[in-house]
Amino acid sequence: MRTMKNLLKMTLAIGTLCLAQLSNAQKLSSQSSNIKIDGTSTLHDWSMASAQATFSGNASGSTISDVKFVMKTTSLKSKESAMDKNAYKSLESGKYPDITFTTASLPASGTATVSGNLTITNVTKAIKFPVTVTKSGNTYIIKGSTKLKMSTFGIKPPSFMMGTIKTGDEINININISATN
Repeated sequence: MRTMKNLLKMTLAIGTLCLAQLSNAQKLSSQSSNIKIDGTSTLHDWSMASAQATFSGNASGSTISDVKFVMKTTSLKSKESAMDKNAYKSLESGKYPDITFTTASLPASGTATVSGNLTITNVTKAIKFPVTVTKSGNTYIIKGSTKLKMSTFGIKPPSFMMGTIKTGDEINININISATN
């Protein structure tokens, strides 16, 4: 009986500590974002950028958990509207308007390779994304860069002028996100 009481007291104490830790978590949301995608083609290199992505997560201690990043496909812009239209067509932006990345956690400060799920055109793949997180006050700056192939997500690289100009399959994604509570 005494052992049961002690076990109950210990369980309540641990539960209280866990609840206190959860209540210390700070809900983060994006303050600003700059996403740049670079690629190649048989004619020239190209870039598309977006400043309209959203980021959310919960900061607690040395970790940001429940991370979710969402970017509207049509927020990506290049210097050429014809290129934008071809990109949106390849990304099936009307049917799949969002590009999403989720991960269980990333460090609240420092450098790490984060494992998560990237969804593009309804295809989700596990990827690794090297990031550096810098904390300043209640602001977190998240920067990272990775390469991937469009074909991995079932995307046929866009082509122009009856297929005479073709984009390369590999792209480089750069992120720079500022999030605060």
